[in-house]
Amino acid sequence: MKQEYRHLHTSVSLVNYHFCWIVRRRRKVLTGSIKQRLDLLIHDVVRELNCEVLSLAIEPEHVHLFINSPPDIAPSKLMHRIKGRTARFLRKEFPELMKLPSMWTRAYFVSTAGNVASSTIQKYIEAQGKD
Repeated sequence: MKQEYRHLHTSVSLVNYHFCWIVRRRRKVLTGSIKQRLDLLIHDVVRELNCEVLSLAIEPEHVHLFINSPPDIAPSKLMHRIKGRTARFLRKEFPELMKLPSMWTRAYFVSTAGNVASSTIQKYIEAQGKD
C-alpha cells in the first residue's frame, strides 16, 4: 500500500496514526447494529476532519483505527472528536449503552507510521476482524 503525500500550501506530509481504544469496563457491546453504526460514525468524523480511514477493525470490546491525517491535527484532538461524537450518538441511539457510566475509557493507544510500516499495520488490523 503505497500512499500519496499530502501537498498543502506550506507543507508536504505523510502522517499515519494507529489508534486503539476500549469500551468502558471492557463490555462486549460493539456487535450487530451497534458495530455497524459505529463504523459509519467513525468514517463520518474522520472525513469531517479531512483525514482518511486506511483500516478499521471493530472488535466486541475495542477498536483499531488506522488513519492518514493532515500534519496540523494532534492525535489527542482526533481521539477527542472520534470518541466524543461516537459515544454521544451511540448512547442516544442505543439506550442499552446508558447502563455504562461512559461509552469509552479515557485512555487510548496511538502510534505513528510512515510508508514502510503502514502496510504492516494495515495487515495487522485487517487480521483482527478474521477470527
